[in-house]
Amino acid sequence: MTSDIDFEFLLEESLKIHGHLCPGQVLGVRMSVLGLRAVGIEDPRGRDRKNLFVFVELDRCATDAIQSVTGCSLGRRTMKFMDYGKMAATFLNQKTGRAVRVIVKEESRQTAEEYFPEIENKYSAQLEAYKVIPNDALFDVMEVSVKLNPEDMPGRPIRRVQCDNCGECVQDLREVCRRGKILCRPCAGSGYYEHTRRDIF
Repeated sequence: MTSDIDFEFLLEESLKIHGHLCPGQVLGVRMSVLGLRAVGIEDPRGRDRKNLFVFVELDRCATDAIQSVTGCSLGRRTMKFMDYGKMAATFLNQKTGRAVRVIVKEESRQTAEEYFPEIENKYSAQLEAYKVIPNDALFDVMEVSVKLNPEDMPGRPIRRVQCDNCGECVQDLREVCRRGKILCRPCAGSGYYEHTRRDIF
């Protein structure tokens, strides 16, 4: 793990984004430090910022910490959310092609309780234990191969088309072609919303 001073600083910075300190913040900071070191990224917010890409697999607390440490974000298109429901993240050094996936071991909760049996509150025990449990007892790290498509890269959209049904524009090859029509995903039947009323303002 990084030095105590660096770790505490990174935790404080992540707290500013997330709003409160929790076990997920500790895990996210530690996952980031481990992943960055494994792929050879030393300065993710500075000279290495254009080389780093992160995939997060869970939309919970750790993701805010990962964003804070790495500087990667959805808006910059340097972070991708993969809705897998797993406490895992993959760190990709685009310059070298090296990628590692860091996943929190399932037994980490039990391990945390064993580290601080005197703390009755499991949440508090996890918070403190996740700061000191050795990496190999807390995480599985695996080398992986990741392919980034041109439409997923940062920068200007590579294409913009209009949905033949609703008229809304779709960027970066996210459209669906069906029976000769160009459709956005909601009009093709895979939207998260359903229109109830238009022009309410």
